[in-house]
Amino acid sequence: QVQLVQSGGGSVQPGGSLTLSCAASGYAYRLYRDHGCMAWFRQAPGEEREAVATLYLGDEGTTYYSDSVKGRFAIARDSAKETVTLQMRRMKPEDTAMYYCAAVLGTDCTDRLHWRQWNFWGQGTQVTVTS
Repeated sequence: QVQLVQSGGGSVQPGGSLTLSCAASGYAYRLYRDHGCMAWFRQAPGEEREAVATLYLGDEGTTYYSDSVKGRFAIARDSAKETVTLQMRRMKPEDTAMYYCAAVLGTDCTDRLHWRQWNFWGQGTQVTVTS
């Protein structure tokens, strides 16, 4: 079992920045040893949970970004801390949502764009962009 604990989030004005962190524990070492995927999803009220960014934890570090965040958000890992971050810049009101980190063992991270394809989830953190 892998436990994911999120931190960060909160409120920010349009154009501002926030960083979310997701710390893995439990059998998290398997994600890094056997190579797995980690991702950030978000869910706005009344909407389906959508993939924002995914990251392959192998050496290639392949990433995926949704069109709505490409060029503004960046997913990155700190293997020593078994932590993945989501740096969000030039934020917009439409970025307002509950954000979740997710993990799964596997290599096809950029193809896993549906939330049902992920096994482990963080507790969620609210991000609000408002003036």
